[in-house]
Amino acid sequence: AITAGGSGSFEAKRHRILSAISGLAWLVAMDVVQKLIEEYNTKTPQRVKFIDAFLVYALITGVIEFLYVALVGTFPFNSFLAGFISCVGSFILTVCLRLQINRENAPEFKRISPERAFADWAVCNVLLHMTVINFIG
Repeated sequence: AITAGGSGSFEAKRHRILSAISGLAWLVAMDVVQKLIEEYNTKTPQRVKFIDAFLVYALITGVIEFLYVALVGTFPFNSFLAGFISCVGSFILTVCLRLQINRENAPEFKRISPERAFADWAVCNVLLHMTVINFIG
């Protein structure tokens, strides 16, 4: 039979072990993030970093719009949908552009030059935003 004192000792040991594992996992995660940032800064071309910055902007704008609708309400619902669709559509089109101009993906996009990829992105964005403006009313 386990006594109350023995059980408390077991719980204390268990807590110390879990704390040590948690601390170790945190250190490993921080090391992985640091290595990811270092490799991104050294190996990613400037053009792709610029596209990544726009992707972050589109993502943040979409999150802010969604939070606004969740907190304030959906009175001009068409306006919300148009803005949100614009953010999501721009994000998706830009991810496609990033995939096509990244040097590591060159074997998959042999016949598409970076200039052609940018032209496709620009035309699709014009069509997207014409649809968005039409949807607003």
